[in-house]
Amino acid sequence: MLDGVEPYIVWIVIGLVLATLELVVPGVYLIWLAVAALITGGLAFIYDVGLALQVVEFVALALISVYSARRILSDSPIVSSDPLLNKPTGRMVGQTAVVTQAIEGGSGRVRYADGEWMARGVDMEPGERVRITGTEGSVLLVEPVNLITQGEAPQV
Repeated sequence: MLDGVEPYIVWIVIGLVLATLELVVPGVYLIWLAVAALITGGLAFIYDVGLALQVVEFVALALISVYSARRILSDSPIVSSDPLLNKPTGRMVGQTAVVTQAIEGGSGRVRYADGEWMARGVDMEPGERVRITGTEGSVLLVEPVNLITQGEAPQV
């Protein structure tokens, strides 16, 4: 491969670079290519074969490792401890907001926390409190909050 550098060292370096890139840019794919490169480096150390066969070994090992990983991960997916981490509107469901622009004809705007959001619901005037019942993209689905519902005592 390179003058004075053993081929197995090059494969191991490629594997370590790919593993490092997986840490920097996580995507769950480079690690499997890194595994294939490291195994190819190990095989090149044990068996003295030509470059063409090493490339074929790498491609075959990469396909096997990626396919195996996809199979394993699809059979038992990684469950997130916080499934709404990247869905901020999903975290809003059940919370209350205040109508800032009248909801007329089914759409208007509400204030939740420090931002204003497009909202859909029954007609309401500005200043009324609403409960967020769901989302459609970045549009909040809202319903009026009854101050005293049956079975609940008013909060003081």
